[in-house]
Amino acid sequence: MSFKYFDVQPIAGRIGAEIVGIDLSAELGNEVIASLRKALIQYKVIFFRRQQLDAKGQVAFARQFGEVTTAHPTVPSLPDHPQVLDLDYGRTVNRANTWHTDVTFVDRPPLGSILRALVIPREGGDTIWANTVTAYQDLPTHLRNLADQLWAVHSNAFDYVTPIDLPEEVKAYRDVFTSTVYETLHPVVRVHPESGERSLLLGGFVRQFRGLSTTESTDILRLLQSYITRPENTVRWRWQVGDVAFWDNRATQHYAIADYGDQPRRVQRVTIAGEVPISIDGQRSQAIKGDSSAYTPPLVIA
Repeated sequence: MSFKYFDVQPIAGRIGAEIVGIDLSAELGNEVIASLRKALIQYKVIFFRRQQLDAKGQVAFARQFGEVTTAHPTVPSLPDHPQVLDLDYGRTVNRANTWHTDVTFVDRPPLGSILRALVIPREGGDTIWANTVTAYQDLPTHLRNLADQLWAVHSNAFDYVTPIDLPEEVKAYRDVFTSTVYETLHPVVRVHPESGERSLLLGGFVRQFRGLSTTESTDILRLLQSYITRPENTVRWRWQVGDVAFWDNRATQHYAIADYGDQPRRVQRVTIAGEVPISIDGQRSQAIKGDSSAYTPPLVIA
């Protein structure tokens, strides 16, 4: 696929590309936005080096791809910017060093996420993304047939006892994160609403597979996740201040590497409202617990 308005430099064989020749703070126009959307769907995550965006500009850029959510269902937003989630790892301790797809514990997980780098460690602090479409394609036939039939409960509630020796700030963050408990039943294999590709909808918010015990669920989740996180399905990005990453949340997982000790790291995220996932036989995800209507704008029916 060729792109008229910018250069595309693929990074890894199956996922990830850097977009060169675009100023995200400029008026881009409908044709450029349409081309960027095609690049996003093809490469799953696209990167822009050293952009000159502020929080307002980041939200404005995101809005060209769809309705923007509030910052998070439970975590407060950046002051005066209700759509921006401020992740200041020099001040807080919520390090997202688990493989996950954003906010899958609600019935309409985001279409995509846009992350902007404000403060980056001198070394460390990279992020890895995984292609959940090629992971599904890698599954042996018997595992693929199993995945096709599975449904999983996703939740923001922790499924283990909180260790008593956790720092107080960690406990406080967990209390905020779970201040409203959400549970949603999603198909393990969803159909991408734009590309038609099948992808694995799993990650760190999965608690159990429907009809299976917690032990069975843990073993099967570990097995399926191992295909997602194979190096062949991943791309790693070394951040610089001003960088922007835009990923298709419907076809990826990601992992923020916590290898930078006490160095500061601050990024800000904006998410674009998504659709209710649909299984390969046309069934829709179902909310079990929690009302996420304040997080996700209502669907507009044409």
